[in-house]
Amino acid sequence: MAEGNYPDDLLYHPEHDWARVDGDTATRGITWFAQDSLGEVVFFDPPEVGSQVAKDSSYAEVESVKAVSEVVAPLSGEITEVNAVAGDQPEKINEDPYGDGWLIKIRLTEPAEAEQLLSQADYVALLDG
Repeated sequence: MAEGNYPDDLLYHPEHDWARVDGDTATRGITWFAQDSLGEVVFFDPPEVGSQVAKDSSYAEVESVKAVSEVVAPLSGEITEVNAVAGDQPEKINEDPYGDGWLIKIRLTEPAEAEQLLSQADYVALLDG
């Protein structure tokens, strides 16, 4: 069974990113599994507000004591906000990946893409292999 915490109100991407969709906006970050696999996060290189991100493409990097990992976009849109706390205190990504450790907020350009993401149950099943 997958260890960790996977809120059932989120949508999940197979590359271990999550999205909380609220109308035409989405808050995004990496899952508990991703932060646990990375180990201690020491740096988050956020994208620029106003830039466009495309579903399934890399939009940022998270660096840990183990590796540098690309963060993959679960949904397409325009970045409207970047979490400055995650940039200044990257340990928040480990401590609270669904709360204070969120990474970006976007305005959705293709809202129907959300239908292609995984539910919490499907994501946990993917982790359990």
